[in-house]
Amino acid sequence: MRVRLISFGPLKSVFAEGGEWRELRPGENVSGLLAALRTEGRLSEAALRTAAVAVNRDYVRGEHVLSDGDEVAILPPVSGGADGHVALVRERIDADAMVRAIKAGSDGAVCVFDGIVRDNTRGRATLHLDYEAYEEMALKQMQLLRAEAIAHFMVRDVAIVHRLGRLQVGETSVLIVVASAHRGAAFEACRWVIDTLKRTVPIWKKEHFMDGAVWADGEPFPEAIAGEKR
Repeated sequence: MRVRLISFGPLKSVFAEGGEWRELRPGENVSGLLAALRTEGRLSEAALRTAAVAVNRDYVRGEHVLSDGDEVAILPPVSGGADGHVALVRERIDADAMVRAIKAGSDGAVCVFDGIVRDNTRGRATLHLDYEAYEEMALKQMQLLRAEAIAHFMVRDVAIVHRLGRLQVGETSVLIVVASAHRGAAFEACRWVIDTLKRTVPIWKKEHFMDGAVWADGEPFPEAIAGEKR
């Protein structure tokens, strides 16, 4: 059987541009595939300890058995189409317009997180940032975050928009807007959405400085989807 291998961000160069196909024995699972890639020197032990794997845009564990035609994505820790409230965009995000659009008469509070490109990182002057994503999966994960936030925190509505492509200093990279009858729920939901997004949604950031460029270190994946213990 054959599966298609793809990777992103700091691991983007592991496979050919656009991904590559690999022959596997029937019944091979994710752990077996990763072990082969490690033996070949394609993936280091360190990369495997921190990476996650998605099959057909869903996170999976090592015991997951692969099928012919599967798309297997090797995902480093994340840096960070649309349904109206969840979107990946390449144009500037209009925060004021989004806040106006989400407000309703039943709301007692609207909480906003506006993530902005700053002009330095750890003392190095920032020129610009480049964001890329595993887009179909990122949108799916963002939609799940929105639904879970509404259900768990009992807020009325949540909007999540993230920029892709090149961003300049001062531009919004991610905007989260939470509307609720009560401020406490709005604050809690907003904080939970951005913190969870930074750990689970497959979006990566490359930072460009005066003296070079690096992929930003991502936050560790939650234990339920982390690459360790495969």
